[in-house]
Amino acid sequence: MIHLADYIDHTLLKPDATVADIKKVCDEAIVHGFKAVCVNGCHVALAKERLSGHGVLLATVIGFPLGAISTKAKAMEAEDAVKNGADEIDMVLNIGWLKSGMDDAVKEDIGLVKTAIGKATLKVILETCFLTNEEKKRACRLAVEAGAEFVKTSTGFGSGGATFEDVQLMKAAVGERAKIKASGGIRDRQTALKYIELGAARIGTSSGPYLVNP
Repeated sequence: MIHLADYIDHTLLKPDATVADIKKVCDEAIVHGFKAVCVNGCHVALAKERLSGHGVLLATVIGFPLGAISTKAKAMEAEDAVKNGADEIDMVLNIGWLKSGMDDAVKEDIGLVKTAIGKATLKVILETCFLTNEEKKRACRLAVEAGAEFVKTSTGFGSGGATFEDVQLMKAAVGERAKIKASGGIRDRQTALKYIELGAARIGTSSGPYLVNP
């Protein structure tokens, strides 16, 4: 039987999230035993302190939500996040570069972030709503070649979120070489379980408590 809490990245990335909101998300993750909490970079130190000693991983987002800042800026942002306590980095790949066929630049963008964070886990957000199926496959290949441990569907801020079809496509593209994180619009237990059945190893959601206690 699937223990859903083990898959959940409990997420709060709203621009108006307060300190009290961040503390609440961390406390919910501790109570429910979620795999991780995902917050914006300015909240990493606070969340790390709140989660200390409770076995919940801490993730943050890089180049979020557009993926269009410079590679150097992404790498510096990621390095700073790890220094402040982040265990995992969810970076947005450069969508415009991918669509322009600049595969070497996309791979370098991911690779330099991975180099900057060392042993920390790297998840690459494809933002699938903006990509063709061919581009999704290329993005998965480039992420794996650059050393990412995960490929992730969505930021939650694009025009669409995760779909069953995209998770199936991504799983076929990466095989066992990387894991899949489904995120964006996942708000009920049955949908989350379906994504896991299709191969997702993580579920990014702001509805974690509802998913485990519907």
